[in-house]
Amino acid sequence: MGADIAALLAVLAETRTHLARPDNDFSWSSFQDTAGALEELDELTTIVRAGGPVPFGLTILFAPTGPIQEVSLSSGWGDEFVALADRFDAAMAGHPDPQS
Repeated sequence: MGADIAALLAVLAETRTHLARPDNDFSWSSFQDTAGALEELDELTTIVRAGGPVPFGLTILFAPTGPIQEVSLSSGWGDEFVALADRFDAAMAGHPDPQS
């Protein structure tokens, strides 16, 4: 079974909202800043929307100690990241988003 694209897009949209917070600290992540994080996420989201294969880069972004988790931990939304990562994993496994 493939990824649940609708669920995946919902997770990516919510993740983008978190990454766009003005008080985020990017110093421990591979992202340069907010603009760089959003640009990378937007590029990968565009590929998903276009119906291509889900980019492996998304798996890296959502991995434990990956860039999004590093931002979340240093910015005070670590618990929210864990929930997003769980939803990401479920979407990648083809399960619908329980949040929708």
